[in-house]
Amino acid sequence: MSVESKVIQIIADLAVLEPSDVTLESTLEDIGLDSLGLVESIFAIEEEFDISIPFNANEPAKGDFDISSVQSIVTGIKALLSEQKA
Repeated sequence: MSVESKVIQIIADLAVLEPSDVTLESTLEDIGLDSLGLVESIFAIEEEFDISIPFNANEPAKGDFDISSVQSIVTGIKALLSEQKA
Protein backbone atom coordinates (compact mmCIF):
# COMPACT_ATOMS: atom_id res chain seq x y z
CA MET A 1 0.00 0.00 0.00
CA SER A 2 1.41 3.40 -0.95
CA VAL A 3 2.01 6.29 1.44
CA GLU A 4 -0.83 8.17 -0.27
CA SER A 5 -3.36 5.38 0.16
CA LYS A 6 -2.37 4.76 3.79
CA VAL A 7 -2.74 8.45 4.67
CA ILE A 8 -6.08 8.68 2.86
CA GLN A 9 -7.30 5.56 4.70
CA ILE A 10 -6.25 6.95 8.11
CA ILE A 11 -7.85 10.34 7.48
CA ALA A 12 -11.01 8.80 6.03
CA ASP A 13 -11.35 6.49 9.05
CA LEU A 14 -11.01 9.39 11.50
CA ALA A 15 -13.44 11.55 9.53
CA VAL A 16 -15.89 8.61 9.20
CA LEU A 17 -15.76 8.82 5.41
CA GLU A 18 -15.09 6.41 2.59
CA PRO A 19 -11.51 6.63 1.27
CA SER A 20 -13.00 7.58 -2.11
CA ASP A 21 -14.35 10.77 -0.46
CA VAL A 22 -10.81 11.91 0.39
CA THR A 23 -8.51 13.20 -2.34
CA LEU A 24 -4.95 14.50 -2.27
CA GLU A 25 -6.34 17.96 -2.91
CA SER A 26 -8.69 17.79 0.11
CA THR A 27 -7.99 20.04 3.06
CA LEU A 28 -8.72 18.78 6.54
CA GLU A 29 -11.47 21.40 6.75
CA ASP A 30 -13.03 20.05 3.53
CA ILE A 31 -13.09 16.61 5.11
CA GLY A 32 -14.60 17.91 8.33
CA LEU A 33 -11.72 17.17 10.70
CA ASP A 34 -11.57 19.58 13.63
CA SER A 35 -8.47 20.26 15.73
CA LEU A 36 -9.00 17.09 17.79
CA GLY A 37 -9.37 15.06 14.59
CA LEU A 38 -6.16 16.62 13.30
CA VAL A 39 -4.25 15.63 16.42
CA GLU A 40 -5.70 12.10 16.27
CA SER A 41 -4.71 11.81 12.61
CA ILE A 42 -1.14 12.96 13.38
CA PHE A 43 -0.88 10.31 16.12
CA ALA A 44 -2.29 7.62 13.83
CA ILE A 45 0.09 8.57 11.01
CA GLU A 46 3.08 8.57 13.38
CA GLU A 47 2.11 5.09 14.59
CA GLU A 48 1.45 3.72 11.09
CA PHE A 49 4.76 4.94 9.64
CA ASP A 50 6.86 4.77 12.84
CA ILE A 51 7.89 8.42 12.49
CA SER A 52 7.76 11.51 14.67
CA ILE A 53 6.02 14.46 13.04
CA PRO A 54 7.24 17.92 14.10
CA PHE A 55 3.83 19.31 14.97
CA ASN A 56 2.66 21.87 17.50
CA ALA A 57 -1.01 21.22 18.26
CA ASN A 58 -1.35 24.67 19.80
CA GLU A 59 -0.07 26.41 16.66
CA PRO A 60 -0.50 23.98 13.76
CA ALA A 61 0.08 26.65 11.09
CA LYS A 62 3.49 27.60 12.55
CA GLY A 63 5.06 24.13 12.53
CA ASP A 64 7.60 22.76 10.10
CA PHE A 65 5.08 20.15 8.92
CA ASP A 66 2.58 21.42 6.34
CA ILE A 67 -0.94 20.23 7.16
CA SER A 68 -2.79 22.41 4.65
CA SER A 69 -3.91 19.46 2.49
CA VAL A 70 -3.73 15.70 2.26
CA GLN A 71 -1.06 16.10 -0.45
CA SER A 72 1.11 18.29 1.79
CA ILE A 73 0.82 15.74 4.61
CA VAL A 74 1.86 12.94 2.22
CA THR A 75 4.81 15.03 0.99
CA GLY A 76 5.90 15.69 4.58
CA ILE A 77 5.67 12.01 5.49
CA LYS A 78 7.73 11.01 2.45
CA ALA A 79 10.40 13.54 3.44
CA LEU A 80 10.50 12.23 7.02
CA LEU A 81 10.71 8.63 5.79
CA SER A 82 13.62 9.45 3.46
CA GLU A 83 15.43 11.27 6.31
CA GLN A 84 14.88 8.25 8.51
CA LYS A 85 16.55 5.95 5.96
CA ALA A 86 19.55 8.23 5.53
